Amino acid sequence: MIDFEHFHTLLPQSVGSKSGAVAPTITPSAAFGYEDAQQAEGIFSGNIAKPLYARMGNPTNANLESILSKIEDAKGAIVTSSGMGAISMVLTAYLKSGDEVLCIGGFFGGTYALMTETMPRFGISADFCDVDDFEIIEKKLQNGLSMVLVESIGNPNLKLPDIEKIATLCNRYNTLLLVDNTATPLLLQPLKMGADILIYSTTKNISGHSASLGGVALFRTVKEEDKLKTEKYKHLHKIIDKMGSKAMIAISKKRALRDFGMTANAFGSFITMLGLETLSLRIERVSKSTEIIAKALDGKLEHVSVRHPSLNSHEHHARYKEIFPSGSGSLMTLDAGTKEKAFKFLNHTKLITQTANIGDNRTLALHMKSTIYSDFDTKDLKVLGITDGLIRVSIGLENPKDIINDFIQASKLIN
Repeated sequence: MIDFEHFHTLLPQSVGSKSGAVAPTITPSAAFGYEDAQQAEGIFSGNIAKPLYARMGNPTNANLESILSKIEDAKGAIVTSSGMGAISMVLTAYLKSGDEVLCIGGFFGGTYALMTETMPRFGISADFCDVDDFEIIEKKLQNGLSMVLVESIGNPNLKLPDIEKIATLCNRYNTLLLVDNTATPLLLQPLKMGADILIYSTTKNISGHSASLGGVALFRTVKEEDKLKTEKYKHLHKIIDKMGSKAMIAISKKRALRDFGMTANAFGSFITMLGLETLSLRIERVSKSTEIIAKALDGKLEHVSVRHPSLNSHEHHARYKEIFPSGSGSLMTLDAGTKEKAFKFLNHTKLITQTANIGDNRTLALHMKSTIYSDFDTKDLKVLGITDGLIRVSIGLENPKDIINDFIQASKLIN
């Protein structure tokens, strides 16, 4: 079980100060002055830890990075303008033309489009497989993959990868493992399971209030004997040799953040920290509520089926009990069979906010095929598990009994 009590103390004690301004300080400056030429040289070389220029970092951003690193026991973090900005930063920093990424499981539409449409234009290819296709995973790793990408829980197909097993394989074949943990903060800690880089869209659960767009990448420590020091990543060796244990952060800043500018803004980081104070309270509640709601509605809705890994019918139910003893966050799905029935259900609910976001304080939902996945072809939809009547639901802080009653009444109005 997750020790939520630990985080209940850690988070509010980490945000803000005990003297002076209690709330986090916003530093809105884009540029920073240096005391003398020697300090400027030290800052640019990385030997002096002071702000260089806002595109490369900001004191408010650094505060958020420090807190998130503490939560994940990471060597360091870089906050970005969005979750997609964080993924793009990692891909463009570590990969080169000719590299291949293996994407395991289901994916958010933006990530899937990035890997199938955008990255190939820069010579980086992507292949996809199911979370349990371990023969394919190992064969691909043997053939020289440069990175593996996986979501902690498939959004929206809700499949659960065995991250520890995947990490073991990646380490055996000296391949970087990137995990998007957006849906399951605190509930799963992939860096401790062997992952190399962790991604969040902080817009979601970490903020919880839909008021601030943001993302973050968190990094492990680079060791003496490290997979990054192999021939596969020789284009990064210069930075690794210079920066040592902090090399993963330096690679991302020097090879992507500096050049592409997907930097977070100070006000966004400030707003994110205000939400972060209550993350543990919120994620504990919505995880429990989602499980309660899924079990209460399973087989009880007219014309609508329910999918969640806490249900015996889910193919990864046993894995859910093993790796998510405190629940898997706010996501569940409903399937009304057709677009028309899905629309009727959504439009007859009273508590749902129809939006493309997840991990909010309020309950959100959206018909997948007509919105996020509307320009995907039949083959892509099948790979991602998007059916005609699929509705993604993100459970909020409301009374679960109210949500249950609302969904039941909405299902009765589908004719």
